[in-house]
Amino acid sequence: MLVVKPSALGDVIHSLPFLHALATRYPQAEIHWVIARGIHEILEGHPLIHRLWVIDKNKWKQPAHAAKTVTELRRLFRQLRTQSFDLAVDLQGLLRSALIARFSAAKSVVGFRESREGSVFFYSRRIRGGTEVHAVDRYLRMAKSLGCNGVDVQHPFPKLPSLDGLIPQETGPYAVLAPAAGTQLKRWPPGCFGELASRLPLTSIVVAAGSDKGVALRVVAASKGRARSLAGRLNPKELAAVIRGARFMVCNDTGPMHMAAALGTPVFALFGPTNPQRTGPYGARHTVIQAALPCAPCYRRKTCRDWVCMKAISVDEVMQRIHGSGLIEATGG
Repeated sequence: MLVVKPSALGDVIHSLPFLHALATRYPQAEIHWVIARGIHEILEGHPLIHRLWVIDKNKWKQPAHAAKTVTELRRLFRQLRTQSFDLAVDLQGLLRSALIARFSAAKSVVGFRESREGSVFFYSRRIRGGTEVHAVDRYLRMAKSLGCNGVDVQHPFPKLPSLDGLIPQETGPYAVLAPAAGTQLKRWPPGCFGELASRLPLTSIVVAAGSDKGVALRVVAASKGRARSLAGRLNPKELAAVIRGARFMVCNDTGPMHMAAALGTPVFALFGPTNPQRTGPYGARHTVIQAALPCAPCYRRKTCRDWVCMKAISVDEVMQRIHGSGLIEATGG
């Protein structure tokens, strides 16, 4: 079986219950996975995946790389065809992923009816996933259509490293703050994250990609010495290990949020233009904080004139929600 789900980090995490359902229903099946370079590290060594097919999809977007992209795609298609797949499942739902699924020469190619960019024309079966349900539930509908019924929702991770060497031993109980996001519009101001860290009765560990080190440093600068940055220093498995060890996480709508929810770490997720019903932290133990505005969610990807949806979330409100959870009472908060 071939699963095509190259990106992004949060979407791959959302797909783990699908993987668990598939492996539970078909324990003898060899499951292969097409994934983007960089994100692939989170699935390396996964006991349920027979082989990862790593693609350089970011380079494929570059016009200057077009000729090489064609060569790489042809090589990928040729190699996939040697596997004689019985089934290819396109969970991404875009033209590129549909082409990979179709040209794998699998006997059956399955995708969502709502897929975009004309990808539905490459499927031999089209499954209704829905657009107003959470991504995890959408992928589980796909699993159900493949005969995976009555399977518990689980997020199976590969073995994660220990915290030794990742955070200082004297850190003690800590919270994780994730102040970055895919677009500026989804970001709570770094100064607010920093003020929150200054008021929490435990150390805050700030996580972000290397490209967002500046954001992390602004959080640390506003924290009055209460936050430490690990921005750009963790690979995906190390990030998962740090998140797993946290008392809780405070974050924007971003990939590490989904990682925390999947690992069972309580999440306080700050939402503005996006819809938490679709992409919020999965599970009942998590908290979504969103300003009650008539324009939210608007799904806009560009910064609007008045960035009110995220700015309207106050540090006081976030502190109240954390206190109300009981997660910091043990430390005197």
